[in-house]
Amino acid sequence: MTEMKQQQYWTLRIRPHEQLWHIDLGEIWRYRDLVELFVRRNIVVQYKQTILGPLWYLIQPVLTVLMNMVVFGGIAKMSTDGMPQALFYMAGNVCWFYFADCLNQSSNTFVDNQGMFGKVYFPRLVVPIAVVISNLLRFTIQVGLFVALYLYFFVSGAPIAPNWALLLIPLLIVMMAGLGLGFGILISSMTTKYRDFTILFTFMVQLWMYATPIVYPLSMVENGTLRTLILANPMTAVIEAFKYATLGQGYFSWFALGYSFLFMSVLLLFSVVIFNKVQRNFMDTV
Repeated sequence: MTEMKQQQYWTLRIRPHEQLWHIDLGEIWRYRDLVELFVRRNIVVQYKQTILGPLWYLIQPVLTVLMNMVVFGGIAKMSTDGMPQALFYMAGNVCWFYFADCLNQSSNTFVDNQGMFGKVYFPRLVVPIAVVISNLLRFTIQVGLFVALYLYFFVSGAPIAPNWALLLIPLLIVMMAGLGLGFGILISSMTTKYRDFTILFTFMVQLWMYATPIVYPLSMVENGTLRTLILANPMTAVIEAFKYATLGQGYFSWFALGYSFLFMSVLLLFSVVIFNKVQRNFMDTV
């Protein structure tokens, strides 16, 4: 009898409604196997039935950088702060791709998974978290391409100067993931009722990219309202810090990084509140 009691344990605990800003990290950890399954699904499904498969991870940044070199470097004659054009554009695009992928894919959390959400319970935050983790694979591969290009120009004697800020790269990755996740789950919560946000947001992300110093250095923007607006963009400090760490050129400011980190923290808290509120009755509106 004692042995039977020892083998008994609860698989589900019913609790009263908690605060909207509450995140049950313990519950998410218990569903870590499901996170792993979603990560695998995201990786496999994305390039299923494609000829080149994961090679698109490399083709996308290469074609984008070539386009940037032709349009912004060749036609517009934009400065790259004395850096090789290919390396300068690759540094910005690698960071932006990871942020934008996390954002765009997380923003479809409720709409893309409504059938599954309506049949079985699991922490809904598992899905966007899996998106952030699965996109790390693409980011890692593209960073590998950046490193290969970097070594080529470094050996060729290009004026690049890596420095101590390389130690901040893990923090920059966390900030890119946090900003993408925060904006993504916020938009996913809004699109459950108003699908117009999906179209509007796709357009806004495209404009957002040009409001971020990816194809141009921040140094070419003169002091004034425009520079202030660009610095208010939380991704500006992250991408400029990445360029500074790897190339030795770029705008680096502890104040700007602190602002971006604070922005990310407040955004995640606010997004979780909205997400928790929507997930309680989203099946009635989705």
